[in-house]
Amino acid sequence: MTQAVCRPGRLYLQGSGGSTNPIPGLSLLNARPRGSSCSATHSPLRPWYNLTRPSAPSPHQESAMAIPLRVGHSPDADDAFMFYGIAKGVVSPGPYKIVHVIKDIQALNEFALKGDLEVTAISTAMYPKVANRYRILSCGASIGRKYGPVILAKPGALGKPGSKHAGDPTPILKGKRIAIPGENTTAYLLIRIFVPGFVPVIMNFDAVLPALEKGEVDAALVIHEGQVIWKDKGYVNLLDLGEKWFEATKLPIPLGLDVVRRDLGEQAIQFIYTMLYESIMLTRKDEDGALDYSMQYGRGVDRETIRKFVRMYVNEDTEQMGQEGKRALETLFAKAKERGLIEKTPPLDIVGLK
Repeated sequence: MTQAVCRPGRLYLQGSGGSTNPIPGLSLLNARPRGSSCSATHSPLRPWYNLTRPSAPSPHQESAMAIPLRVGHSPDADDAFMFYGIAKGVVSPGPYKIVHVIKDIQALNEFALKGDLEVTAISTAMYPKVANRYRILSCGASIGRKYGPVILAKPGALGKPGSKHAGDPTPILKGKRIAIPGENTTAYLLIRIFVPGFVPVIMNFDAVLPALEKGEVDAALVIHEGQVIWKDKGYVNLLDLGEKWFEATKLPIPLGLDVVRRDLGEQAIQFIYTMLYESIMLTRKDEDGALDYSMQYGRGVDRETIRKFVRMYVNEDTEQMGQEGKRALETLFAKAKERGLIEKTPPLDIVGLK
């Protein structure tokens, strides 16, 4: 049994072998109340905040003692859906005060480069650049099975409105200007793997379709809800990169990851993993409640379209990427390295992998 043991100014976790480890963050809490017990049973996935104390602090004291935990996610329906349980306080944050940092994925990628956030969503393509600072969580990934980012064009010679282009579009795209939704996105990595010789025009993801509509580019690489609404908007789908990926590898495509900073220590990392996992499981049970919350990030898209999009990217793979998810990551990074798009493949010590 693991127990909490007292040392001056700090609590430690003691294992059955007698070894002790400092409990993450407790140095911020100014030790235990005078006269309280030094020992309590402890669940390995429920760190020190759950320890029994004879005189529990008031809610005001608990709030004052809470450790800030900055959690980054994008203003997209699927991310909001996953964090519903945490944002609404249904899933306990334990010793932490969750500070939600809601930015577009390109901004989150840049934060991760500097290690600014303890927990954050990132593009999978970004991970080789931040693997020294962060570990991948096996839950929270956005994984597509035979679908992913799409390359769209206006109707005309390439196809009728709302149609899929017949045949291989890569020769058509050679030399063409394609709007790209961020330099570090997995979508940009995929298009460079599969489409040679195009001219990238990098911009914010929400500027991609307007640029296509205005004729500023020949085609647009579309992520987020654009993957669902292209047919209703009358565009031609030249290529689904998730479908192309599956044809080439027979694997799902991991587009986005949730990562946790390594320097938090194993106890804190395990708690954060469990907290996010419970939030995801709650959304799977209370889909309508989670949809109500995520609709505020839907950018004017109707509820049933958001439901369809969320179901694409919050699924069994999001609960647990598993060994197949790990193989997909290894394959993506290997292909990127073969093409000189990354310097080296990162180690994959994934938290909670089954």
